[in-house]
Amino acid sequence: MSLPGPWLGGSPAAPLIPPISPHRHLLLGGQRGHVAALDWQTKSLLCEINVMETVTDITWLHTETMFAVAQRRWLYVYDNQGVELNCLKRFNGVLRMEFLPYHFLLATASETGFLQYLDISVGKEVATICTRGGRLGVMGQNPANAIVHLGHSNGTVTLWSPNVKEPLVRMLCHQGGVRAVAVDSSGTYMATSGLDRKLRVYDLRAYQPLQSLVLPVGAGHLSFSQRGLLAAACGDVVQGVDHLMITCSFPLGLRFCPFEDVLGVGHGSGFTSLLVPGAGQANFDALENNPFRSQKQRQEWEVKALLEKIPSELITLDPGQLGRVDAITMEQKHQERVERLGFDPQAKPAFQPRRKLKGRSSAGSLLRRKKKVANEEQRTKIRKSLEQQQAPEREPKAAPRAQRPALDRFKK
Repeated sequence: MSLPGPWLGGSPAAPLIPPISPHRHLLLGGQRGHVAALDWQTKSLLCEINVMETVTDITWLHTETMFAVAQRRWLYVYDNQGVELNCLKRFNGVLRMEFLPYHFLLATASETGFLQYLDISVGKEVATICTRGGRLGVMGQNPANAIVHLGHSNGTVTLWSPNVKEPLVRMLCHQGGVRAVAVDSSGTYMATSGLDRKLRVYDLRAYQPLQSLVLPVGAGHLSFSQRGLLAAACGDVVQGVDHLMITCSFPLGLRFCPFEDVLGVGHGSGFTSLLVPGAGQANFDALENNPFRSQKQRQEWEVKALLEKIPSELITLDPGQLGRVDAITMEQKHQERVERLGFDPQAKPAFQPRRKLKGRSSAGSLLRRKKKVANEEQRTKIRKSLEQQQAPEREPKAAPRAQRPALDRFKK
């Protein structure tokens, strides 16, 4: 199923985790090196190759013309015809990948404990962070603020930004190792599963657990749909939060298809599409994600997306603080500038009357006009000060409580 997005894997033809894009293309990858890209709706094959080594993860990039494959040694980038575009040897031992579409960043987690960010628009490595958390086999992203979530073997989940070398948040979610992490499209809820066989949903606004379920087996993969449905791969079954969906042999990855009521599951025998009513968003924004766009529209969208690319420096835990004004810092900088220059550059300049003709700009006339403007400014200041002084007096005063006789307290 899909659009540039998920991937799967296992046997020579088994997919690992299906990547799905917001369009109509599906990308499949097998643990034994099989990689295939196809149009999910027409079932037309775009490319099919065998990289001849283990594939650990696979993901589409900004469009369906490029995808990245994390192989046993290094990270490779291919086009939709299967032609190798680049080999990134600085990204070795990659286990998990997440693509941040609004920042054009490819985040990778390696078996050596490093979190790396690659800007695919310029081919530059933005940040390399040593998490000191051991092998990073669990990874997810928050679509709302582009924060990367990493699961660790000690039961904690850490939140990372490329601008900070330390985790922004560290949460103890399970008593055993974390197996899977998923965040919904609104960035409000996070689901985690661990070796303690528990599936927990957290509110990321307060970092508090909302719900906890005990599963027969710890879920190895989690996925949120666009409308908030949660799917979990538990052993040899794919299970919803409230009901059992289907049994298949060794599910190795799952992903919901955008704008469709379909769940793609990769397992030991291949790939399966499951119908999940109410999973996909019925309406889409054609300027944001258009599943039916033409090649010309895709080219125009790509140019616009590059022009509107958000710098990685703006990735923060609270995106709302970018629009706030730091009044205290602004006042401090203004005072420092006044002290350095010796005058206030933002002060209102003194009134200079315009020179008139025919003898109306004599010295006395100019002086009278200056005094008139100065008196008006002074009257305005006095009027404002009087209004501020009279404001408390205009407020209605509470009526005094009537005094009661002392003996009234004994009356029933």
